[in-house]
Amino acid sequence: MKKLDKLILGSFIGPFLLTFLVVDFILLTVNMLKYFDEIFGKGLGFWIYMELISYFVISISPMALPLAVLLSSLMTFGNLGEHFELTAIKSSGISLVRALRPIGVFVIFLAFAAYLSNNHLVPKVNLKTFSLLYDIRMKSPALDIKEGVFYDGIPGYSIKVNRKLDDVRLRDIIIYNHNEGQGNLNVTLADSGRMEPFFNDNYMRLTLYKGTNYKESRSTRGISEKPVEFSRATFDENVIVFNLDAFQLSRTPEDLWSTNRAIKDISGIKDGLDSINTLVNDKIYQNYQSAESIFPFFTRERKLEPLPYIKERRAIDDSIRQIKMAKERAITDSLSRIKEKQDSAKRAEVILDRPTDSIDDGNNIKGNLINSTKSLANDSLFQQKRLIRRNTIQEESESEEDSSNIPLSNKTVQLKKSRTAPLTSEEKARIDSIVYEQGYITNALTMAMNNSRNLKNSFDIKTAQIDTDQREFRRYQISWYQKYTQAFACFVMFLIGAPLGAIIKKGGLGMPVLLSIIFFIIYYMLTISGEKWAKEGIVDPLFGTWFSNLCLLPFGLFFLKQARNDTRLFEPDFYQGIWKSLQKHLKVIGSKRI
Repeated sequence: MKKLDKLILGSFIGPFLLTFLVVDFILLTVNMLKYFDEIFGKGLGFWIYMELISYFVISISPMALPLAVLLSSLMTFGNLGEHFELTAIKSSGISLVRALRPIGVFVIFLAFAAYLSNNHLVPKVNLKTFSLLYDIRMKSPALDIKEGVFYDGIPGYSIKVNRKLDDVRLRDIIIYNHNEGQGNLNVTLADSGRMEPFFNDNYMRLTLYKGTNYKESRSTRGISEKPVEFSRATFDENVIVFNLDAFQLSRTPEDLWSTNRAIKDISGIKDGLDSINTLVNDKIYQNYQSAESIFPFFTRERKLEPLPYIKERRAIDDSIRQIKMAKERAITDSLSRIKEKQDSAKRAEVILDRPTDSIDDGNNIKGNLINSTKSLANDSLFQQKRLIRRNTIQEESESEEDSSNIPLSNKTVQLKKSRTAPLTSEEKARIDSIVYEQGYITNALTMAMNNSRNLKNSFDIKTAQIDTDQREFRRYQISWYQKYTQAFACFVMFLIGAPLGAIIKKGGLGMPVLLSIIFFIIYYMLTISGEKWAKEGIVDPLFGTWFSNLCLLPFGLFFLKQARNDTRLFEPDFYQGIWKSLQKHLKVIGSKRI
């Protein structure tokens, strides 16, 4: 590596690390503020908070990298231009593109590392973040009883302490017991008490002194009800033990979050897309079947065939299901065979462990069992033959009775001739009168309307379900493409920041920070807009996720061109020259027209 590359890369690494930490801290603060009320004030340990913060730092790093690259590259080349080092580099015959090469190579490796992080590290961290954040949300707040305020953090109890001498000693205590779910019918009053946790803070013992317990049964609210039972008990000392399981942080298994797209890598997202596509295809196929069953007259000689690609997808899915079922059946059969072998081996061991007398008895018993089974089989065959014979006799008798009822003249077989003559006007009028008078047409119309309504309702429900599935399908696609776009954004921000720093020729935290914030806000707004369009189905998810990069890439190329030409883009002389040239051009056009 040449000295120039070391100089430029060394001046870039320091600001990059500093700006990355600052940007990551800012984004961390913004994300933590969303969950501030849910995660703080619950008595968690220091390491639990550090674990959650470390997960947040890693998960927001993909968003912090582009802004860090933009700000650090702008500061680096702004410092080089401000101290005339960039002018010296150009005067020695080295172009601006050559000066950008060491940082460009570094940013390319950084983008590749960002892609690997988005695909492998961030999904695992998101899984742990969701699990820990859910557990913290479900945890009850820390046990903090304040003076003069009812505290209902302990399930089933409402406690009020008018005075606290310290964390243990209490004065003037009121306790409402709501475990029976009957309201404020169980009340305990005490002059003083002591509150002490024990058994690794899993339980709390509240010792009450000189108090009274009032308990009243709930009335049935009948007309002639008897007076309800009321009891009052005084005590010098009473101990109440509270279970503090709700105040402990119980970790939820991470498998419960395995279906979230934010914790999947590219292969998992592809599997999710295939599953959603199969689900949508099945619902569309079911729509065709339901429509065909509702209109039997229309489909008597015709069929509502699904589109070819739907049928092909259905056939592929059915074949995959059959293969899975065959594999599962093979596994269950193999397990059952193994179990049968184990059972037979156990029975053989039991028989071998018996004495000889019992074996002989067993042989005799075995012979008796064989004989008994043979006799049972013979009895069953005899009964089946008997039933068959009885049925045949009954059928013959019934046929004879039927034949006896038929007149002798009609017993001969006669050939019936079908009518070929058309219906007469009287017959047609008779049929029409039957149809109209009995209301067959009205019933048919009512049935057709009901079928149409049912079909429309089922179609509306299926359409809403399909729209939901397709929206989730687009979300999966956005998660897939984001793993590439967030990495490529580092390179786009480098193309904007480095030439822009060479143009403004100012380092430090003034102008570079302002310009970086402006372009990052533009990048963030374009990213959110593109993803929203993609979620709603207005544009393709591929275009929606790449929308921000496609919009900002021309700015980077434009700034690079202006920096190579040493254009003073942020000075008034540049725009004055453009205005003068424009005026000359307009005068020339006007003179030609005259």
